[in-house]
Amino acid sequence: MSSPEHAAPTGAEQSAPYGAGAPEQSTSLTPKRVRTVHLQQFKETGQKFSMLTAYDAMIAGVFDEAGIEVLLVGDSAANVMMRRGTTLPITVDEMLVFSKSVVNGASRALVVADLPFGSYEASPAQAVETGVRFLKESGVHAVKMEGDATMAPQVRAMVSAGIPVVGHVGFTPQSEHAMGGYRVQGRGEAAAQVLADARAMEEAGAFSVVLEMVPSEVAAEVESALRIPTIGIGAGNATTGQVLVWQDMLGLNNGRLPKFVKQYADLRGVISSAVSSYRRDVLSGEFPAPEHGFE
Repeated sequence: MSSPEHAAPTGAEQSAPYGAGAPEQSTSLTPKRVRTVHLQQFKETGQKFSMLTAYDAMIAGVFDEAGIEVLLVGDSAANVMMRRGTTLPITVDEMLVFSKSVVNGASRALVVADLPFGSYEASPAQAVETGVRFLKESGVHAVKMEGDATMAPQVRAMVSAGIPVVGHVGFTPQSEHAMGGYRVQGRGEAAAQVLADARAMEEAGAFSVVLEMVPSEVAAEVESALRIPTIGIGAGNATTGQVLVWQDMLGLNNGRLPKFVKQYADLRGVISSAVSSYRRDVLSGEFPAPEHGFE
């Protein structure tokens, strides 16, 4: 029997527009509750979808209301929330806390959680055990795992156990040491390997595949070759979906941005200015003013 995530959508789910109160959107319609089957429909009809990372309920709620179709609880939390140098140190228990929070904040987006390094590589059984924990303990709708074709048995086992899976090929941050750092993958003869890895994820049952830091032409070839949607990050514009780390695209990080990031706001500057104004008012005695007190 198919799991609810793969069940056919109802008529309301197929045609319902963005929820009341959401900012004005494009003419494309999206379901009231985004499920894996809808991403497949987007692929088949040529509709794009957006994905952003989220790590807490408040931000998840903002992005959900704005119409973001997929929220990724990324292991990038190790970098942007914990200021660790890589994604490698974050644990399953830490990721579960972030995942629960995002699920609590989202009412319509599909929520996907990264499986952290060391939680799935050893065997298909380990992958299933970790995937089950994420679905049961945090309430996420799917998990994402990095790896090439050698990880196909893990994907197959999780899908067989009823765990929806997103694959992740090309540059895989959990393998940055093995790859020699942050390097574009799939140039020249290596393009065939990216395609082979993506196909292996599809054949194993993944419902989507992330393509990270691969040449645009290679990503376009993979998108065309696969029946399932691809999600790009530094992979050009041909993929069905796009994903970014939200702190990058909203200007909260103060480091050098990757080439593939478009910065849509300078939240760091806005927050810094506001906090400086608050401190100045406190030191001068202007805050709290009489209207902020009680009689």
